[in-house]
Amino acid sequence: MPVRPLRLDSPAMSAILLDVDGVLHVSGHPILGGAKAIARLREAGHTLRFVTNNTTHSRKALAEEIRSFGVELDDEELQTTPLAAAHALKGMRVLALTMPAIIEDLDGLELVGEGADAVLLGGADESYETNRVFSYYNLARAFAELQEGADLYCLHKNRWWQTSRGALLDAGALVAGLEYAADTEATVLGKPSAAYFAAALDALEYDPEQTWMVGDDVEADVAGASAFGLRTVLVRTGKFREEVLEEATVRPDGVIDSIAGLPDWLESAR
Repeated sequence: MPVRPLRLDSPAMSAILLDVDGVLHVSGHPILGGAKAIARLREAGHTLRFVTNNTTHSRKALAEEIRSFGVELDDEELQTTPLAAAHALKGMRVLALTMPAIIEDLDGLELVGEGADAVLLGGADESYETNRVFSYYNLARAFAELQEGADLYCLHKNRWWQTSRGALLDAGALVAGLEYAADTEATVLGKPSAAYFAAALDALEYDPEQTWMVGDDVEADVAGASAFGLRTVLVRTGKFREEVLEEATVRPDGVIDSIAGLPDWLESAR
């Protein structure tokens, strides 16, 4: 059943966090009407920040890809989990099982093969490189470091992500496997962690109640943002599944067909 826009006593919120994968594009194919919707949001005076759990592209490369969709975007408006990791783990010796493309964003970390203070797992992608990064040998090396006292971190703990070929297994399953084997618990640095949303709001200088989160993932986007006090809008693109929404314990404030309908929805929610 569609969720009606939440009627607010005050004007529509003026800060908006926008997920990228599944909201602006799927496997590099832009969502129809997305660029126009972003332009309308800017024209209406909303302050935007693009927040993503993408762990396979550097921020520079990802920003360039988003601009190729016709979306106006400065690199600094894009918040990624590798940058969050670089901040959280600064100065540590880190065994990083991540895609090579994001190494440039892990500035300030000492990347090592042994004697690590922390083990960091990134996400998978659709290339053969995933097989090399998450090989048995590398996972066993990570397990050994955890046994020696290293702490476990992950850029996200997504179970799967949506591609043009359908749903693909993500690295969350590998994080869970290391947690089980090493009898530990990973610290999640991306969505839905409170620290990730706090960093986004700090950058915008807005309070949670003044901010909307727009995403396609009930768990990472809606539940994570709601727990931090944000209002949420779920789009029916990307990872969206009707059955997942029906079973969810946390409901979004609104559900729309795609980001193309967001400007009108926000106007109706005033």
